[in-house]
Amino acid sequence: MNKQSIKIENLSLGYENSANAKHELFPPFSVTAGSSQFIALVGRNGVGKSTFLRTLAGLQNIFSGNIFINGKAASRLLRKDYASLISFVSTEMVRVMHLKVFDLIAMGRYTYTNLFGNLSVNDEKIIVDSLEMTGMSDFMWRNVSELSDGERQRIMIARALVQDTPIMIFDEPTAFLDIPNKYEIILLLKNLTRQKSKTIIFSTHDLNIALHLADKIWLMANRKMYEGTPSQLIKTNAFDEMLANTVLKMENGEIKFK
Repeated sequence: MNKQSIKIENLSLGYENSANAKHELFPPFSVTAGSSQFIALVGRNGVGKSTFLRTLAGLQNIFSGNIFINGKAASRLLRKDYASLISFVSTEMVRVMHLKVFDLIAMGRYTYTNLFGNLSVNDEKIIVDSLEMTGMSDFMWRNVSELSDGERQRIMIARALVQDTPIMIFDEPTAFLDIPNKYEIILLLKNLTRQKSKTIIFSTHDLNIALHLADKIWLMANRKMYEGTPSQLIKTNAFDEMLANTVLKMENGEIKFK
């Protein structure tokens, strides 16, 4: 059994408004993530997937409950400690002018550089290695604004790689990509769990990707979190909760029209 990287206990999702009134978006749930696991987070729009991932990445405060990262309470971690444990790539595409690919990726080394942000020979090697691993070596000195959506997503993965964290979180990493690029990106991420022993958590609306490529699925549906391997969730009919009141159904492990 994989060693736990993340343990979530009775976590609920929500926010405080300007009057400091609390609003719960999703009731308490508990899940775990093992070392080197490839985990898909699925659920319908508005259920709270992005809020969950941002909370897990330390980008917004815990509403209630506890998160433990490698045995450490997230609530007690400093921002720099968080940055050494978890890297996060949001769903938003980077739109910047006059910035080279190398320079964008180099920003991922900020927790390791000196006061002036100078890169060491080792830093530069890590950046070059990340470009090679993501198939972007030939784009090192290209402007980011000249890249396609698929190429931009690859350099954001490379940027997360140079941060050198044991846990990587991606919010809809294939949102703007065509079908071939979607599978290339997901397969790249899955390979990282094997080659670099990373725990990778990604949200997706593509159930086929989640069912066929994820080691584990976190399914948010009907105000409940379901956790298990794809086959386990299929056997327990958990996907019926997410597909209720739609034109789709789960049949023999495949998504079909009713």
